[in-house]
Amino acid sequence: MGSDNSSIEWRVEPGLTDYAYAESVMTGRAEAIAQGEAREMVWLLEHPPLYTAGTSAIAAELLDQRFPVHMTGRGGRYTYHGPGQRIGYVMVDLNLRGRDIRRYVHALEEWVIAALERLDLHAFRAPGRVGIWTMDDGVEAKVGAIGVRVKRWVTLHGFAVNISPDLGHFDGIIPCGLPDFAVTSLQKLGKNTQITAFDSALAAEFTRFLDRVSLSMQNEA
Repeated sequence: MGSDNSSIEWRVEPGLTDYAYAESVMTGRAEAIAQGEAREMVWLLEHPPLYTAGTSAIAAELLDQRFPVHMTGRGGRYTYHGPGQRIGYVMVDLNLRGRDIRRYVHALEEWVIAALERLDLHAFRAPGRVGIWTMDDGVEAKVGAIGVRVKRWVTLHGFAVNISPDLGHFDGIIPCGLPDFAVTSLQKLGKNTQITAFDSALAAEFTRFLDRVSLSMQNEA
C-alpha cells in the first residue's frame, strides 16, 4: 500500500518569491510541524537571481558576487537560484516516516529523477556527488541540486531543478564546489518543457517518494 499523502499540503507559489521571506516561512512551518501544529508541506516556487551558501561553502568559490548572497543552514556549498529554475522546499516529519537522513536524501534524488523520466529526460545519481545528473554532449552535467537540513527530524530546503534558467548566471560561482562539471538545463538539452509540466510529473511520483522515505519505518514495523 502506498504512503498516505492526503494530509500533506502541496503549495505552488506564483511569480518570484523573495529568498529571505521563503526561508522565514519554511523555518516557521518546519517548527510548527515538529510541534504538531501544522501539516507537512511541499512548496514549489521560483526565486529572483541570487546565490546561496550552504554550511560547507568556501569563500573562494564565490567568483563574482553579481547577485545577492544568502547564508543558509542547508548542507552543501554555493548554488544559484533564479527564474526558470523550479525550487522545491520539502517539509516532512521523519519522526513519522523513519529517522534516516541518508534514505531521505536518496529518496529526494530518486523523486526528481523519476519526474524527469516522465518528461523524457534520462537523469541519474552519481557516486560521491549529491545531486541530479544527466548527459550533455557526451559528458556528465548537473541538471538539479539537492540541499537539505533536518531540524528536530523535520526536513527543510530540498531541490532546485534547471528547467530554463540563464545558465550564464552560474558563472559567478563554482556550483556545489565541483569545477570539473558543467551545469545544464532541460532547455539546453532541447526539451521545451514548462515548469507546470515538471510540477505535474513531481505530483505523479510523489506517493512513490513517500514510500521510499518511509521504507525504513516499514522495515521496523
